[in-house]
Amino acid sequence: MEFSGQTTVCFSHPNRTLVIMAKAPKPGMVKTRLTESLPSPAVTALYRCLLEDTLALAKSLTSVEVAVMCPESDQAELVHLLGDTVPVVAQEGEGLAAGLTSVFRRFAAPGRQRVIAFNSDSPHLAPSVLGSAFEMLTTHDVVVGPTHDGGYYLVGAKAAHPSLFEGGSMGLLARELRLAPGKAPRTAGWFGEWRQAVAELRRREL
Repeated sequence: MEFSGQTTVCFSHPNRTLVIMAKAPKPGMVKTRLTESLPSPAVTALYRCLLEDTLALAKSLTSVEVAVMCPESDQAELVHLLGDTVPVVAQEGEGLAAGLTSVFRRFAAPGRQRVIAFNSDSPHLAPSVLGSAFEMLTTHDVVVGPTHDGGYYLVGAKAAHPSLFEGGSMGLLARELRLAPGKAPRTAGWFGEWRQAVAELRRREL
């Protein structure tokens, strides 16, 4: 399977794929909120440690293929940093939403039934949580790992959903159908299943 940036990825166990969303550890480009209290070199050093520990966590899982997805401008630096330990694939477009869309467009192909996009700064996560997310994908179309600030540390799916990460539209639609599910009962049911998956993943974290 060939991707942009002259990267060729050949996976022998395609059923479960974990894709780490990463950036190159460049000053002023990673963990920018920390620069208010830490010097820039310290912030980039911290991010590099987080990325390397997250990669070690990912590779500790059995029967899971691991790849890194990054902005195109960061691909060469990450390839140099990570060597040949993991495929580094350039995303299409800019920003997190484009990166997530690229993950599932590239990896959620027929035969690669369970794909998880994972952030690059959660090395403390128990491997069992990632394993549970993969298991949940056997019976759910989408699984989400929520964070306390309203974001998410992982998103899993069995197929590409091109509109899933469009800003604003999904949140507004979900709120409207929660109040009036009869307007689109099938879609409302899908959102309900998604919320159940999030609640189950939260329960497993405790």
